Amino acid sequence: MPAYQNNKVIYVELPSGSKAEIALFGSTVTSWVVDNKERIFVSKEARRDGSKAIRGGIPICFPIFGTKEIIRLPQHVILTEKSLKTFCNLKNEGEDTFEFNILLHTYFRVPDVSRVQIQGLISSEYIDKTAGSIQELEKNDKVTISQEVDRVYKKVQDHLLLEIGDGSCIIIEKSNLRDTVVWNPWIEKAQYINDLVNDEYKNMVCVEPGSVAEWVKLAGGQTWAGGQSLTIR
Repeated sequence: MPAYQNNKVIYVELPSGSKAEIALFGSTVTSWVVDNKERIFVSKEARRDGSKAIRGGIPICFPIFGTKEIIRLPQHVILTEKSLKTFCNLKNEGEDTFEFNILLHTYFRVPDVSRVQIQGLISSEYIDKTAGSIQELEKNDKVTISQEVDRVYKKVQDHLLLEIGDGSCIIIEKSNLRDTVVWNPWIEKAQYINDLVNDEYKNMVCVEPGSVAEWVKLAGGQTWAGGQSLTIR
């Protein structure tokens, strides 16, 4: 598995042609190519100089209310011919319990977001942030995107299927992450995101495993691990 580092980016490529790029800033996966297709979205306007989070890829959203100096959060990335696995390991090296949320803010590249379908969310309760954070119940077997979407699906099953709209699918399997966020800014909100080209919302959808609806508690000296596996089908 050839791998090398250049300009604070790690590049990995398999004999099959599958490859990935990981920016050391934020430990953010910024590219995942399978069958000569880029599967991860990164905006043309994304800043890669460390001045702010990269707009796209798989950023780790990890707010902590505690002493950051005693918390370790290594991320591990595993690339196979058809899969990309990203896992985080957390240890509280202090004595006091702290609470945290974590989210793998995964941006998927799609040819047309209006053709995307997400399976596995039916009957899940969700918080609709576009409607004053009201709580709703998902009634659709396949969730589609035709307007701004910003939802926190709570206590979601570990297996989801993302139909890209070009005949290919991505199996999303999460581990020890309770929730899933689905997000697309759509037309109006995209205009106010300064590191996103106005019409790029058409070519992205975020399906983000995490634990965000409730705090996760970690006692002093304890460890926590969680992550996701993405597989092309």
